Amino acid sequence: MTPDPELYDSLDGQVALVTGANRGIGREIAAQLTNLGATVYAGVRSATHDIPDDQRRVLLDVTQEGDVHEAMATIDEDEGRLDVLVNNAGVIGPSESLAAARTPEIDRTLATNLRGPVLVTKYALPALTAALGGRVVNVSSGMGAITEPQSGGSSAYRISKTGLNGLTAYLHGEYGDEGLLANSVCPGWVRTDMGGENASLPVEKGAETPVWLCRFRPGGPAGRFWRDKQVVDW
Repeated sequence: MTPDPELYDSLDGQVALVTGANRGIGREIAAQLTNLGATVYAGVRSATHDIPDDQRRVLLDVTQEGDVHEAMATIDEDEGRLDVLVNNAGVIGPSESLAAARTPEIDRTLATNLRGPVLVTKYALPALTAALGGRVVNVSSGMGAITEPQSGGSSAYRISKTGLNGLTAYLHGEYGDEGLLANSVCPGWVRTDMGGENASLPVEKGAETPVWLCRFRPGGPAGRFWRDKQVVDW
């Protein structure tokens, strides 16, 4: 049975970091969190990326440990807290099967989609666990669910999202008793640069469940995989 969590009606006074926040689902998540009252740090890879005036730009290429360290140091110096981390930055990677995919493309996909969230979370954990109820929301995909058929190409993407779900399970097991709420979410097939124009969902709908997970109060459900606000199989 899917739990019924208690939610914050407002995130006023709370601080959130969203990676890959310059476009697509990440940009919409950042906008919705801002509308809920959070101070939102929009992680972007380039100073030229357009960010709304009501968000705070932080240069963050998740594949670069120096960027990750510097971003977290900036948030700590500015705010002294971090309540929400949304690991959203990702790439689709090679479309081929594993045997046909080029190794550099595999490396780039795993570095962005899996190693990146691991690094960002590593540096964010001290702030996220400083008080009960810090939230990590990992934007995953049904394409990484090991209970669904793993066929049809996109090898590195599928593997990276399976690994991201593993990060969620690890964080829950290791830090859940310290009050950390870590969850994975499949936003569905969304009309973004990655999802394509034929996708079935608008970006607002794709951001809906990730933002809902960001609103969980301390003691809320964690260590789960969600789609449309319902728990789904890993």
